[in-house]
Order: sequence, then C-alpha cells, then structure tokens
Amino acid sequence: MIELNALTRRYGRTTAVDDLTLTVRPGHVTGFLGPNGAGKSTTLRMIIGLTEPTSGTVTVDGVRFADRPRGLRHAGALLDAGDVHGGRSAVAHLWALARSNGIARGRVDEVLREVGLSAAARRRIGGFSLGMRQRLGIAAALLGDPPVLLFDEPFNGLDPEGVRWVRDLFRRLAAEGRTVFVSSHLMSEMQNCVDRLVVIGRGRLIAEQSLAEFAAGSTRAGVSVRTPDAAGLAAVLAAEGADVRPGDAGALIVTGLTAARIGDLALAHRIGLHELSTRTASLEDAFMALTADSVEYLAGEGIR
Repeated sequence: MIELNALTRRYGRTTAVDDLTLTVRPGHVTGFLGPNGAGKSTTLRMIIGLTEPTSGTVTVDGVRFADRPRGLRHAGALLDAGDVHGGRSAVAHLWALARSNGIARGRVDEVLREVGLSAAARRRIGGFSLGMRQRLGIAAALLGDPPVLLFDEPFNGLDPEGVRWVRDLFRRLAAEGRTVFVSSHLMSEMQNCVDRLVVIGRGRLIAEQSLAEFAAGSTRAGVSVRTPDAAGLAAVLAAEGADVRPGDAGALIVTGLTAARIGDLALAHRIGLHELSTRTASLEDAFMALTADSVEYLAGEGIR
C-alpha cells in the first residue's frame, strides 16, 4: 500500500505537488493520470525517496522508503528506462542492484527470463533499443519480488507483443495481491489494463475512483441519434428535459434520457430514426473533459 498525506513539493515559487492525499491499495492496477506538468513524476520520485517532500508524508506499507535498508525488497520502480549505465551489460546492471539489496544472484536470471532478455543478458545496454531498455527497467523493478511496484510510461518503445505482455504482467501482479501504480499518457492502454484511477492537475488531486466510475462521469457519454428531422426531435427531447447537442456527421448526442425513452418519444411524434445507440465515453474523453482547466500547455492557443 502507498499512502500520501498532505504531500507537497515546491521548487522556489513553483508548487509541483500541492497537498496531495491519497491511498493506492493492493490488488488493483491503479492508473496515475494528469496533463504534462501536473506533478506525476515528482510524486513518483517522492514515493521512492528520490525527491524529498517540502512537507507532508509518503509511506510504502507504513514506512518511508528511504528508511528501508534493502528497498528493492519492498518497492520496485521503473521511472526512466534511459537512466542506466550504457557501458554495462544487462546482467551486470541487475547483479549490482541485487548485491546492494541482498538478493540472490539466481534472481537476476529469473527476471531476465521473465522480461525476455536472456539472449541479450551480456550485451552492453548502450546498444539496446528503447523497448529493450523498458524490459530491463521492468526486470529491475521485479528483482526484489516486491509487494509494491511503480511504473512511469512503461509502454513507450514497445511493439504490440510487448505492450500486451506488459498489460498482462500488471494484471497478474495485481491478482497476486500487489500494489501496482502506473503512469502513462497512452490512454488506450490505460483503459485496457487499469482498475482504478488517480487523476491530478497542477499538483492537486482531481479524481480518485474506479475506471468505470470515472468514464461514466464524463459529459461526453449519452445516446447518439440520427434522424432526418433533427430540429424536430431536438425540440421534443428538450421539452422532456434532455440535453441535446450536435455530434459527429449530423448525429445528436442526448443526455438525460435513455435510448428506450428517446425511441418512444420519436414514435409518438412520428419522427423517423436512422440510428439510436448508447454512447459510452472513452477514458480519453473523460480525461480531457475533467482536466481541461488544468492543462498547462494547450495546443492551438497561438502565441500571446
């Protein structure tokens, strides 16, 4: 379990993380979302003791990570796949981590097999592709067989097979009762692998809920309707208290009424329908709607 209590980090006059309180529980894959500059990387670094909080506390299973002499046995993390010595081999890199954390050498071979790097174990990391470095970073996170795991942008550079493997790995780790905390900008992959979401903006908590609850709260969900009499149907639905707005390719997006009720009203008013379907908001839809006021750099604004 990861617990943050009023966690704050300031850099001069800039507040990167602002009074953040949340709990990341075991048994789930928890996604960590936010626009660029929201404070996600700073938060992850504070969890594993690489950045000191300005105020507040963060613990891993009730103890500050920095107070654990053999930290990799308690929490593993992939924060930057490029942050490794390019002149070392993969096996030498992992063996150094194992020795410093009292981990048996045999575990190095196990994690290399698990991430698919056994054949490249003695190659220099400097010659690895980004996808191979990601796999090595995941191997390092798994090395101590820890109950808590953190991953920052783990899908970058992976081919489709690698993406599916990482997705399945996260689900398996959570099913084993571990705490899995994943940050990524790839919304489609997050939607496919996470159970719960933590969303921050400008360093502050915006949402902490299940994936289903988060998507259901989007204003972009509703019922999609296509009709040759869009104006007439819109007037009928508005009179029933529905919110009606234009959608793609001439469709109407209706919220506040079920598809069945819309169909009944159209029939009663002799309005023909060409399409009537429930529209579920994607994770990307919900995220964009919720964080619109927290985006620091917005494309299309022009130069001011």
